[in-house]
Amino acid sequence: MSGTSYDAVDAAACDLDHRPEDGVLRLTPLGMVSEPYPADLRTDLAQALPPAPTALADVCRLDTRIGRAFGRLAVRADRELCRGRAELVASHGQTVYHWVADGQVHGTLQLGEPAWIAEATGHPVVSGFRTRDVAAGGQGAPLVSLIDLMLLRGRPGVPAALNIGGIANVTVVPPQADPVAFDTGPGNALIDAAVHELSGGRLAFDEDGALAAAGRVHEGLLRRLLTEPYYRLPAPRTTGKELFHQGYLRSHLGEFRQLPPQDLVATLTRLTARTVADALRPLGATEVFASGGGVRNPTLTAMLRAELAGTRLRTSEELGLPAAAKEAYAFAVLGYLTLHGLPGNAPGCTGAAGPRLLGSITPGRRPLRLPAPPPTAPHSLSVQADGRC
Repeated sequence: MSGTSYDAVDAAACDLDHRPEDGVLRLTPLGMVSEPYPADLRTDLAQALPPAPTALADVCRLDTRIGRAFGRLAVRADRELCRGRAELVASHGQTVYHWVADGQVHGTLQLGEPAWIAEATGHPVVSGFRTRDVAAGGQGAPLVSLIDLMLLRGRPGVPAALNIGGIANVTVVPPQADPVAFDTGPGNALIDAAVHELSGGRLAFDEDGALAAAGRVHEGLLRRLLTEPYYRLPAPRTTGKELFHQGYLRSHLGEFRQLPPQDLVATLTRLTARTVADALRPLGATEVFASGGGVRNPTLTAMLRAELAGTRLRTSEELGLPAAAKEAYAFAVLGYLTLHGLPGNAPGCTGAAGPRLLGSITPGRRPLRLPAPPPTAPHSLSVQADGRC
C-alpha cells in the first residue's frame, strides 16, 4: 500500500490462521519492505492530485506506473519475507481522490491496476476495498477500524487506536457502547505541505520534528485553523488531501504569511495534536495506541501527550504490530477476509448499511479456487511472535 503521504510503497507479509472454534484470527508478522516511489512518479502523482486539473491520459499512465511499482515490491516481499511461498496479495492502491460532499462520500478512487501485480507475482490479488463500503452508504474509511476492533475488544477502560498518516484517524472502543471511528483531520498533510514549500521542494517532511521543535506555536494562526468546519462534523466522517492540501494552507495564512518557518511548522504540528485530542476527549479514551509515519515525529508525539493530558499514549508495537506497518498488516487481513467470503467493514464505524464483502479478486497464473467460507467470522485478532528467522 501507499498512504496519503504518497512518499513510498510498503509491503508487509504475514501468516494468517483462522480457527472458527475459538473465533480468533492469528497473525504472525513476517516483516515489511518499503521502497520510495521513483522521483519522477512521485512528482507526476503530486501534480495530478486535487486541486490540480488532471487529464485522463495522466490517470491512465499513473494507474499503470503505480501498479508496476506495487508489483515490483510485492515480488520482493514474496522473495525476501515469504521465501517464495506467498499465496495472496492484498493491494490498497494509491488513493488519488475521495469524493465527499455534504458529509457524504459519493465515490473514491485508488490507482495501481492489480493486473500488473498479479502478472508480476503470479498470485491472486484482492484490491478495490473501499468502493463497496461507499456503495453501501459508508464513508469507505477508516476500513482499518475492523482490525482495530479485533485488536482492542476486551481491553480495560476505553481503548483507542490512532493512525497518523497524511490524514489522522481514530477508532474508539467503549465497553458498553458502539465503537466509533473517523478521520480527525490532517495528520502530516499540512506539515508536509509547509515543509515542502518552505524548502523550495528540497524537503518532503519535518525530519525528527526538528523544525517544529525549534519554533513557537502562534496561537492566533492556530485559532484560525481550528475554525475549519470539518472538525465539527459528526462521526462517521472522512477527509483527505482534497481538503487539506498546499492551497488550503496558503488560503488560511492571511496576515500570518511572514511567520518564521519554524513557527509555522510548530503551529501546524500543534494543530494535528490538538484536533486528535479534541476528537478523542469527548469519547473518554483511556489509552491510545498510535501508528503511522507521525509516530516517528517526536515533537508531534510530545505535543500529543500534552494535549491528551493524562491519557496514556502508546504505540501499536505494544499490540504486536510495528507502527510503520500496521495499516499494511490490516489490509492483509482484509484481503484474507475477502478471499474467504467474509465481510471486511465495520458498519457502525464507516456508516455503511451493513457488513459487506470488500473488493475484487484478480486471478494469478493458476485457476482461481476460493476456499469455502468458514461458519463464523473471526471476532478477535491475536498477533503471534514474529515469524522471521
